[in-house]
Amino acid sequence: MATHDPVNGGGARAAGDQATDNDVRDRGIGDNDARDRGIGELVKDLASQTSTLVRQEIKLAQAEVTQKGKLAGKGAGMLAGAAVVALLGLGALTALLIIVLDSFMPLWLAALIVTLLWFAVAAVLALSGKKALQSATPPAPQTVETVKEDIQWAKTQTGSARR
Repeated sequence: MATHDPVNGGGARAAGDQATDNDVRDRGIGDNDARDRGIGELVKDLASQTSTLVRQEIKLAQAEVTQKGKLAGKGAGMLAGAAVVALLGLGALTALLIIVLDSFMPLWLAALIVTLLWFAVAAVLALSGKKALQSATPPAPQTVETVKEDIQWAKTQTGSARR
């Protein structure tokens, strides 16, 4: 299982992968190294890492919202298609169907049946479009999950520096 690694540029790291001793020393996150460094340097590193983390989370959120926006556009297109089909169907084929049904029943009943038929087609298309729009609603689940992981990571880092 891959996890979010905010220290390593936000990239994913396999669950079995561990940071090497050199990685720990280079990043300044080891217990002994953090104790030897000054407060100013630690605060500077924290600010830098926090800034990088926030930028990466914003990029992830943008990517997820863009993906959801594409789904929403598809749903809106389906709704527009439903409207066009309803108008064209009611305009062009209504007359033909009424004429055919008029030979078997009164004219007013033939017109009513054809009208109800086209509204049923429009309703099916509208429900399909609505369903597509509902599946595209935020929040961005991957961003929420990685933010939770980042908060947990930050808690463990601040806890080890205090010891």
